[in-house]
This record gives sequence, structure tokens and C-alpha cells, in this order.
Amino acid sequence: MAEDARYRRIAADIQRRIAAGEWRPGQDLPSRAELAAELGVNPQTVRLAYVHLRRLGVLAGEERRAVYVAHPPAMRTLTDADAVWPFSSETTDTRPRSATVELAARLGVDVGASLRHETVECLDPGGRSAMLVSSWWRSRRQSHVSYTAEVGCVELAEEQAHALGLLVDTLAFRIVRTRFDHSGRPLETADLILPMDRWLIRLARSV
Repeated sequence: MAEDARYRRIAADIQRRIAAGEWRPGQDLPSRAELAAELGVNPQTVRLAYVHLRRLGVLAGEERRAVYVAHPPAMRTLTDADAVWPFSSETTDTRPRSATVELAARLGVDVGASLRHETVECLDPGGRSAMLVSSWWRSRRQSHVSYTAEVGCVELAEEQAHALGLLVDTLAFRIVRTRFDHSGRPLETADLILPMDRWLIRLARSV
């Protein structure tokens, strides 16, 4: 049997056993070596099955550590990319940044210009990470009167994946939000990173 088909078969069997209640949310699964011995396969095959299920959000846990059955994430719906986060949050990075080509275009500044910056981790009511917001602006923050938001996808970098409890390169929603003053001058721009297993995005027009 091809390796790809083998680990996917094992992953499907693990999902079946979870659904049957053999392992419950928060409970550790056997180690790779233990499960490999039980199933009569190579531990590498079990590792691939675990990685696959972590990508699907079925399992959680960091690489080379125990994996456990993931708690079903709370699904939230984003309708306003400029709304204030209603729960707790933590500021994780405030180091200044130099404007990249993309940030320079978004803020109307020269490439290499010094920008203020912060990354905020927004937490759900259970204390789990729900969203990362990285913002950049010029000398000081100012009140805005309008904003634009563009929705796309991005593969998580290592730091983002660690904060969100996901694997590196997992796809997430990326919302590019830029705020403007009354004259249409960009004041601040931000990347909102939303895990796809925790969010729906609904675009609505008020009447």
C-alpha cells in the first residue's frame, strides 16, 4: 500500500475512534511508537497521520510533543473588520518596523520609512487565541472616518502558527484593513489573521 494511502487510512480510523468516544476532547492520544506498535506500521506513518489530523483541526499539540483531541473551536462570524474586539486580548509585539514595499504602498510612505507597529492576540472567552492583528502606522495614531478591507488567504508563518496553535503553512484568512482620515489619506493599516476553522466571513450591506 502506498505511504500516502496508509497514513490517510490510519487518520480516518483515528477520527472514527474519536467519534466513537474512545478519545475525548483534551485527552492525549498514544505516542507515535505506541500506536505504530498497535497497528503494525512504521512510527513515521503514524506521525504523518497525526500531522494530517492537526492540519484538519481534529488533533492539537506541538510537534514532537503529545498530541490530544482538539476541543471544537468556537465558530464566529466576522461582519465588520473594523469592530472592537469584545473579549480579552494581549499585545505580543510592539517593535518598530521599516516600511516594506507593500506597507509603503498601503500607507503612502517611502519604502524603508520608520513605522510604529503592534501585534495583538485576540482571545476567545475560553482564553484561546481567536485572531492575530498586526497594525502599522506613522508617528502617532489618529481617529479615522472610514476604512477598506480586502479578504484573502495566507499560509501561517512559524510565529503566527505557534500563537494560534496550528501548523506552519496552515491556510488562514487574511484581511488587509486600511483606515483613512476625512480626506482619504491612509492613517493605519493592519493584517487580521483568522484561522479558517474558527471563523466565517459574511459580507453584508446595511440599508
